[in-house]
Amino acid sequence: MERIKIFESEYRFMNIIWEHSPISSTKLVKLASEQLGWKKSTTYTVIRRLCDRGAIKNENAIVEPLVNQEQVMRMQTEEHIDKVYKGSLKLFFTTFLQKEELNKDEIEELKKIIDRYEKQE
Repeated sequence: MERIKIFESEYRFMNIIWEHSPISSTKLVKLASEQLGWKKSTTYTVIRRLCDRGAIKNENAIVEPLVNQEQVMRMQTEEHIDKVYKGSLKLFFTTFLQKEELNKDEIEELKKIIDRYEKQE
């Protein structure tokens, strides 16, 4: 899948769209004002930009996502690992695990994820 760049403020806006989709642009303006403090013009500018990047569509004043939240999270995580950890998952996990204190259940869940990944290869 092609990477679609979603900036932090746009991600918060996308959360509104994911939660309320399909949503009228009028209602989206109201929610963006309430939840993000955005003006009407800002909301319509961001709608246009996200449409141009293929993240959402706006047809007949109804806004719908073209990407789901998991896809965006995955793309942003990959970008972060590439940028900060030079693409090294090992360095990412090592750094993460040095800071985080995981409980036994979380450790078991991570082991299961790794096991599933190994079986896919």
